[in-house]
Amino acid sequence: MKIAITGKGGVGKTTFAATLARLCAAEGRTVLAADVDPDANLGLALGFPEEILDSIIPISRMRKLIEERTGAGADNTFYTLNPKVDDIPDTYSKTYNGVKLLTLGTVETGGGGCVCPEHVMLKRILNYLSLRSKDVVIMDMEAGLEHLGRGTCEGVDQFVVVIEPGARSVQTYKNVKRLAMDLGVKRVRVVANKVRGPEDEDFVRSKIPAEDLLGFIHYNTDVIDADRQGKSPYDISREATEEIRKIKELLEK
Repeated sequence: MKIAITGKGGVGKTTFAATLARLCAAEGRTVLAADVDPDANLGLALGFPEEILDSIIPISRMRKLIEERTGAGADNTFYTLNPKVDDIPDTYSKTYNGVKLLTLGTVETGGGGCVCPEHVMLKRILNYLSLRSKDVVIMDMEAGLEHLGRGTCEGVDQFVVVIEPGARSVQTYKNVKRLAMDLGVKRVRVVANKVRGPEDEDFVRSKIPAEDLLGFIHYNTDVIDADRQGKSPYDISREATEEIRKIKELLEK
């Protein structure tokens, strides 16, 4: 299973990604979680201690590594588009609670369609991850749609768009589905988060095709408490974890 989790900022995609990863790890599966968000906090949501997280430098900021692998540098404006990356997941990841965390970061300069050594490196790593046949690979993407414009997540099995019950989130789902088709990714599924009750559920069902809707995660103060404590929702909220467990079962069909 190789999925890219996306959505607008603040919808709860990191909470979903982390809990999904912990559930898969609890089954004894090999899980690699890739944090592709410039505001990297997937590690906290996975339950990693802060001392481990403080030791992690995102791949996108490893200038020397990027120059070595791509051949780019101050004296060389030409670089390879096919750098060696197969050793990076095992060399630069950290493991805790059975989940291997790889913090990639993102290209913080340059707009859509950016082609630069950093982008080439990240795209190559993500495409490599999507080809690791036996792993569960969960990519927590940056908020918005820019990563789709840059094509940094080609080759995944499917996108999961985390939405809130609102028109703007629904529009994001529609845009992701359109752009995913351009990348050759045919499956775009939806998880509705922060759902308050039947009216929110009815709204989501009226806007999202049944075949794309994976399920609901209801508004839960335990998730807020977990964030406040710097802990994983998996360890704090049994209700949210069980809702995500049911979503995982549908996700794998």
